[in-house]
Amino acid sequence: MILNVVKVFFPATLAFFIGIALTPMLTHYLYKYKLWKKKSGKAGSLGGGGTPIFNKLHKDRDTGTPRMGGVVIWASAFLTIVLIWIVSKVFPTDITQKMDMLSRGQTWLPLFTLISASLVGLADDFLVVWGRGGYIAGGIPLRIRIAIVLLLGLLGGSWFFFKLGVTGFHLPFAGTVLLGPLFIPFFMLVMLALFSGGVIDGIDGLSGGIMAVIFGAYAGIAFFQHQIDLAAFCAVVAGGTLAFLWFNIPPARFYMSETGILGLTTSLTVVAFLANGVAVLPIIALPLFAASLSDIIQISSKKLRNGKKVFLVAPLHHHFEALGWPPYKVTMRFWIISVICAIIGMVIFFIG
Repeated sequence: MILNVVKVFFPATLAFFIGIALTPMLTHYLYKYKLWKKKSGKAGSLGGGGTPIFNKLHKDRDTGTPRMGGVVIWASAFLTIVLIWIVSKVFPTDITQKMDMLSRGQTWLPLFTLISASLVGLADDFLVVWGRGGYIAGGIPLRIRIAIVLLLGLLGGSWFFFKLGVTGFHLPFAGTVLLGPLFIPFFMLVMLALFSGGVIDGIDGLSGGIMAVIFGAYAGIAFFQHQIDLAAFCAVVAGGTLAFLWFNIPPARFYMSETGILGLTTSLTVVAFLANGVAVLPIIALPLFAASLSDIIQISSKKLRNGKKVFLVAPLHHHFEALGWPPYKVTMRFWIISVICAIIGMVIFFIG
């Protein structure tokens, strides 16, 4: 039991300090090559029209602050996992082999998803800062990113269905819901829904704090189901995210951007299914779904009600900014909500 606790908390701490150590080198590179937006603000998405209020709120942001800070998260997580694996092979003792978290059934797929999706996000970030001679709506087109997410979902869902024999999910208080072959499109839909929640990455410190809480919650769920490797993986990601957050709190040294949020949301999908906790995902990750839903509501309202809006600005966190809340107040209150949601989701999971 004690070794299991150490296996979860030690790698998380190691990932945090590796992330802290990586940051000066990453920061030097990001600022040396000026890897930030050349114009602040954004254009409307999905036919939702312009975003003048958002652009006014963010007129002094974006430019001068680099993107790609998410590299800290996935690089520290990857290095931690690989370093522990190497030590277990070079110095094979009971303790070092126990600490190794790489396992086919629990961590191969989430690690693959984290790294592959993060690299796609990294490519998008490079196109954003270097593509098309300065831009507002650059990078990899949204439809292509959606297609990549769906492809990852197809691969992940197929792995669960064909390799692990998973055909359904646990619904608290109701038992197992069997989907059969429909499990694969369901998996893809969940991954796409979480990917859409990536719009939460919009205020200094917001996405980092929320994602650390979510992965921490699933670390707890996995641990108490004796999925120790998966719990350790979640803890490592949370540790790397906290290292990123150390430098992302206002004023941010860099932004997470697509290389961070894409890897986190897609790997979170895999984690939720592996932990059999996908049914409580809408609760534990409520801030992500609320942000995505507010965007959908806003766009639908503007299209169907002759330009009338429900929110001053979407996603939801920018609505509170437009109401006059300081960004740090929005961030901290969303952190609090995220913790409460994580606790409620974990309680429902365990008693259900």
